[in-house]
Amino acid sequence: MNGYNEKGHYDDEPEPGSNFVRAFDAFPKSKPQYVTRTSGGGKWTIVMAIISVFLLWTELARWWRGEESHTFAVEKGVGHSMQLNLDIVVNMKCQDLHVNVQDAAGDRIFAASRLQEDPTTWAQWVDAKGVHKLGKDSHGRAITGAGWHDEEGFGEEHVHDIVAIGRKKARWGKTPRLWGAEPDSCRIFGSLDLNRVQGDFHITARGHGYADAPGTHLDHGAFNFSHVISELSFGPYYPSLVNPLDRTINLATSNFFKFQYFMSVVPTIYSVGSEGSSPSADRTIFTNQYAVTEQSKEVNHYMVPGLFFKYDIEPILLHVEERRPTLLSFAVKVVNILSGVLVAGHWGFTMTEWLREVIGRRRRRQSEGVIGAKGGYDD
Repeated sequence: MNGYNEKGHYDDEPEPGSNFVRAFDAFPKSKPQYVTRTSGGGKWTIVMAIISVFLLWTELARWWRGEESHTFAVEKGVGHSMQLNLDIVVNMKCQDLHVNVQDAAGDRIFAASRLQEDPTTWAQWVDAKGVHKLGKDSHGRAITGAGWHDEEGFGEEHVHDIVAIGRKKARWGKTPRLWGAEPDSCRIFGSLDLNRVQGDFHITARGHGYADAPGTHLDHGAFNFSHVISELSFGPYYPSLVNPLDRTINLATSNFFKFQYFMSVVPTIYSVGSEGSSPSADRTIFTNQYAVTEQSKEVNHYMVPGLFFKYDIEPILLHVEERRPTLLSFAVKVVNILSGVLVAGHWGFTMTEWLREVIGRRRRRQSEGVIGAKGGYDD
């Protein structure tokens, strides 16, 4: 029949040397003459590829971020000392300031002898980028913690970023040169060891608050406790960790003005580990976080103006741990995702082809019922 070879059409002879390979083929392939190419198959292939790339990207991002857990526990260790890191600029000359610490143990620490004081000008610090009031950003808007943060990403930094940056060597920045300008402010910065008890770190004017030598009483007109805090943290100095008082400014509206900051210090551990293993020492940092409230007001001449940082150590320990699945676990998830996409795509393609066939049959039946229609008949 027109050269039609029944054997060649239904029972083609296998290619020489392919019998051995076909014997081990778990998924026999259809012969080319039995395969029909459709445009729907190509469209579904593109859709499956896009979905696969999207799911793989989200899974990779989730694996990279890891899973963070926050655990509170009673602090079992007993510490006797704690480091205070300070970098503050006060709008008064260095020789007119007293810097001291008074703690609950009754010890008084002359902090000025352990910290560095550099003369500077107020204008070099007050207009610095990112400086803001406590609870406000540099544009005066309330800080709510929502939205995108340029330095930290979305919300706070990931734990692996904190641990990685925390291992870098910490250095204090240099005081800008005066270039012949007359200094009107004082930069006080450095680290100071304190007793690990409740205490009060304060900066007052010469001759006020403590008994000084006769003739050292500072004139009240020289009082100006406006200040810029670049750094205030407890524990090892990690410049990359952002604390509530970092880069904040507060301005005094009168000579007799008292700034009070009440801080609750919480010992904190950041660690990064893998599933089924404990974090190593080089992937763990010990530090402290704190919450702060401010109460500042103008006072009368019978009270002592200045800056007062009152801190209290909370008896709890916060452990922030990030765990990341192993590469084998990540690979298994990727295989499951690809397999699921392929199965779902196959079912979707099958259903759409079935619907197209059903709709096509209905249309052919409708066309057969029309007078004069030739659909379905061969000439």
